[in-house]
Amino acid sequence: METADIVKWIATVIQLIGYGLTGLNLAPYNVFFFFIGIGLCFAVGYLWKDRAIMVVHVGAFISLLIGYLSA
Repeated sequence: METADIVKWIATVIQLIGYGLTGLNLAPYNVFFFFIGIGLCFAVGYLWKDRAIMVVHVGAFISLLIGYLSA
């Protein structure tokens, strides 16, 4: 298994934890998990040299950050 695949699966688990915490209304813990997951997904995009993955996760990071700061 390649490094990017390992990071991808770790990011997936962390994102799922974030979704679960959101469902349980456990803010801001959910946001922190999402930030970690977004960062790891961005890293996978970088390792794969896939700009689309990087762009979507930069957008997700900015959206989440703005929402977090305005709450």
